[in-house]
Amino acid sequence: MPSKESATPKKTAAKKAVKKPAASKKASAESRLDGAGHFAPFVEKKGEEYMNKRMQEHFREILSNWKKELMEEVDRTVHHMQDEAANFPDPNDRASQESDFTMELRTRDRERKLLKKINESLELLDDGEFGYCESCGIEIGLRRLEARPTATLCIDCKTLDEIREKQRG
Repeated sequence: MPSKESATPKKTAAKKAVKKPAASKKASAESRLDGAGHFAPFVEKKGEEYMNKRMQEHFREILSNWKKELMEEVDRTVHHMQDEAANFPDPNDRASQESDFTMELRTRDRERKLLKKINESLELLDDGEFGYCESCGIEIGLRRLEARPTATLCIDCKTLDEIREKQRG
């Protein structure tokens, strides 16, 4: 059983981690995003119309930054694979390197598919159709879109889609 002395620092550290400075509602685009691609949630004004110019710009910024980060990762992978490519005489070393490269390529393939979805979402933004369910036409919702900016279905249609998929599989 841990002593009271060892439990106390953990509790105070946890309390300190919870406290965050309040973010300004009128933060600039640069300050709303940190280096890890995180952003401040959109703050709606009372009576604000869904998917107005301000909301569209918020999601364009999120999608553009996400796309930029993925493209930078692709460049890093290409350089890494070029730099690390070696013909090891030991079969185990060669197999390990090939396994690492295969895993990276699989990850990049998933990111390539994600880039396609991001580009499609940016096109929907340009066409004024972003944020509406492609199945039923209702608003997808800001929080869902912030969690998954490439979402094309509202939560109800997505749930039904997943149920149908489970029944088929």
